[in-house]
Amino acid sequence: MAKPTPHLEKLNATLTNDKLPRRDKPRVRAAIKRYHQWIDALESVSGDNESVLTRMVELLNEYRNYIDVELVFDSPDDFLYRQKGQLKLDNSVIEEFLPLLIGHSSIMPELAPLNVVLGPTSSFSATYFNSSLDSIKPGGGLSIKTKNQDFAIAKPLYLRASHDASFNNAVTQQTFISYVAVECKTNLDKTMFQEACATAHDTKSAVAGARYYLLCEWLDMSPQSTAPTDIDEILIMSKARRINSNVRSHYSTVAGRRQRRDEYLDFLMDNPFRTEMFGRFLSHIRELIRNEQPEERSVLDIGFF
Repeated sequence: MAKPTPHLEKLNATLTNDKLPRRDKPRVRAAIKRYHQWIDALESVSGDNESVLTRMVELLNEYRNYIDVELVFDSPDDFLYRQKGQLKLDNSVIEEFLPLLIGHSSIMPELAPLNVVLGPTSSFSATYFNSSLDSIKPGGGLSIKTKNQDFAIAKPLYLRASHDASFNNAVTQQTFISYVAVECKTNLDKTMFQEACATAHDTKSAVAGARYYLLCEWLDMSPQSTAPTDIDEILIMSKARRINSNVRSHYSTVAGRRQRRDEYLDFLMDNPFRTEMFGRFLSHIRELIRNEQPEERSVLDIGFF
């Protein structure tokens, strides 16, 4: 299966956007060239687990700062900065990074024999039958609902239904079943947290053994306990709060961004993506993979399970 390229897709969509200012077009083309250099650098990283993780996060920070500062913040027009939320040039970077990180042979070799799919995925969330006694359809009208995940560790799933024991006149549906589902947020606020709680509940209702994580770059709310929710953990990848709104208000114009560029760059350099947070996320996945069914003899030896 081809590797997912959600960030490249956003770059290409931005380049063809009718509202993109003329002066930004060559800058976006340069960003696409820089993107390919970034991917090549990530794919060429080698070494042991720790050194690969450290180097890949360094490359992530370098590229993300290029997108945030040189492409968006330094734009001679206001379109790229003011439309960041719609263009998704920022948070799509980490969506593309995660499959490359977790799929690296030195990072998670345990995944290799499992034949899983890594990356943004449309995953199974529910099954329903779109039929009735006076409107009988093949396979009972088997239908499925799916949920888009920013990142997932998933396996293909095929569902088949028929009113005949030999499965004549059957209906087949193809989807994916996510065992690790991740939502990536640039800034986590209270509304996003509540939406994630609902999504986590739906995810775990569909797949009993699923895990749901929320990765955010900046915290934009008062921390709340995830204990009463179905979210397994919220990870703040920069371990920092978002820049205050009264400061961000100065960034909406070219003049304001030029005047405050140094302070913005200092903030990003002081609060990069943290290697230890990616390491924590990886440890959660390893724990899930190693969570094998307990054997009776070992349970009786230790006295609990």
